[in-house]
Amino acid sequence: MRTSGTNLEHARAHNRRVVIEAIRLNGELTRAELARLTALTPQTVSNIVAELGQAGILSSHAPRHIGGRGQPAVPITLNPNSAYSIGIHLDHQTLLIVLVDLTGNVRFRRLCLVQKPQPGATLALIKQLLAEMKQQVPVDWGKMLGIGVVMPGPFGVEGLSSEGPTTLHGWENVDVVAELAAATGLPVTLENDATVAAIGERFHGVAKQLDSFIYLYIGTGLGAGIFTDGHIYTGHAHNAGEVGHMVVQPGGRLCSCGNHGCLERYLSLQAAYEACGLDPMTAMPGDLLQVDQTRFDRWIDSALPATRQAINILECIFDAEAVIIGGQMPQPLVEKIVGRLHPLLRSVRSKYREGHRVRIGLNGTDTAALGAAALPIFDEFNPQYEVLLK
Repeated sequence: MRTSGTNLEHARAHNRRVVIEAIRLNGELTRAELARLTALTPQTVSNIVAELGQAGILSSHAPRHIGGRGQPAVPITLNPNSAYSIGIHLDHQTLLIVLVDLTGNVRFRRLCLVQKPQPGATLALIKQLLAEMKQQVPVDWGKMLGIGVVMPGPFGVEGLSSEGPTTLHGWENVDVVAELAAATGLPVTLENDATVAAIGERFHGVAKQLDSFIYLYIGTGLGAGIFTDGHIYTGHAHNAGEVGHMVVQPGGRLCSCGNHGCLERYLSLQAAYEACGLDPMTAMPGDLLQVDQTRFDRWIDSALPATRQAINILECIFDAEAVIIGGQMPQPLVEKIVGRLHPLLRSVRSKYREGHRVRIGLNGTDTAALGAAALPIFDEFNPQYEVLLK
């Protein structure tokens, strides 16, 4: 994949981010390789590498001896210890906190069970865990970029933010960002679970080489993270991608939002729990591996028409390179769902192989937390083309 820079003098910040992104995607590059990948001049690349090396963001390694004349090529990588970030994922049953370095290595991980978390006690627990992290992890805390927080959305939408099984009751008027920023002195970013899972997929998963994709996040409900041209799209109130409340079967199953036939009433953990005879208030994703698989297969059958329709709609609207399905559902079960989606409905992506249209993404309890931790890194280092318009 080619990430192009610009040689305009006023776009230095953009060019630095382009160089960092190219190295992040490829792991190790020489100056000549960077120039080819970014369309920057060799002199511009040398200047940026020297600047970022002096700042400690890039590391140079032993020269490559590739034969022929001239100086041996010096590989450049990201310095993992040059920046850190924290990810916090809170849902109906668990609180997960991770600390990662610039290259995505997890330096600290703590998972706590928090059945029906209440704001006061949960915020106190988060602050306690952050204090323990600071004591236990030997990193330079002056290099901490910030905290990413992920919670189930939608945010601030009457009838959707406080009702139903997919929301956190009692948190509607809690300013999580202000609370944690005051407690830590760090910048804090709040996003919904699907958006940060998409960012995590972009940093750590099958979307590393994709510029445009839709990430369908199967959680208690269903959401989508939207990447277009290398940029995450969040919408006016950070509610873009709330596809779980997209009506796909008019007159269908009643949803907590008041509509009938919403997509998440067919494709979600909640829908799977109900179909498999599990209590949605106490069931965990791993419990689905233990149920009678005949019942699980019947649930898939009931979810396939709505899922195919949703993929068709998303492909026709966004013309994305792929729809990626992941989230909290165990991977073997996601593989079952994806394996039975074919044949897909025709769309603007029909000329591509079906295995390229729908792909399996990151799964498990850490998906959203890793995406949350990537938020500050993404904000700091992802190329922002808007700077070229200033």
